[in-house]
Amino acid sequence: MDLDQALAALGLEGRLARFYLAALELGTAPIHAVAARAGIGRTTAYDLAQRLAREELATLVQRNGHRHLAAADPAALVREAERRRAAAESALPALRELFNSAAATRPRIAFHEGEEGIRRVLWETLECRSGVLRGILSMRELLEAPGRQEMDRYLAERIRRRVTLRVLRSPEHETFAGIWPDSDAEYRELRWAPLGAAFASTAFVYDDRVAIISSRRENFGLAIQSEEVARLVQTLFELIWAGAADTPPG
Repeated sequence: MDLDQALAALGLEGRLARFYLAALELGTAPIHAVAARAGIGRTTAYDLAQRLAREELATLVQRNGHRHLAAADPAALVREAERRRAAAESALPALRELFNSAAATRPRIAFHEGEEGIRRVLWETLECRSGVLRGILSMRELLEAPGRQEMDRYLAERIRRRVTLRVLRSPEHETFAGIWPDSDAEYRELRWAPLGAAFASTAFVYDDRVAIISSRRENFGLAIQSEEVARLVQTLFELIWAGAADTPPG
């Protein structure tokens, strides 16, 4: 680390750093002389001199009717750094409390690319505390990504954990292969959305979370943790559910 970098790490950058170095070189000198050595205007120099004095890196003295700047031993830099560290550590508990209180209500959004991201978001849904998933499934897209084998593994684990799935499916994006029907044994309650309700991607809502799984074309998984967003998606789900049918329309 060179001198400029070291000073910057201690909070002395640009004109302030040049002014400080000029003060060290001159020892004790009129402020205008320090300004000239640093290539800084007088008005700015007086402000910089005041700052160095506040941080105890220099002292302002009056000599022969002129204000002089007397640089302190550079060890003052270490003392100032230690003072700042102590102040930061003292304030840390209060600052952390503010951060944590904000984090408790701050939505968390995680974007995961690729098939690995899709799998991650899918399997995270099985961590639901309530034991009930609400799902809007795009069957055709799910059988492409993450694929039938992965979905069968997911299904087996969901059954093992006894997580119930209330699921809406779209005729427009259905395979009509007869897979994953309404089933008490598999903890699945299936309803069909009306014609025109095309689900091009899959969404799950549970607890305070929403999980979105895209088609293979867009190839991503999105996880949102937000009480308000989850409540909104759950409400929309229930509105569609109320008008859904037990058998495919058409």
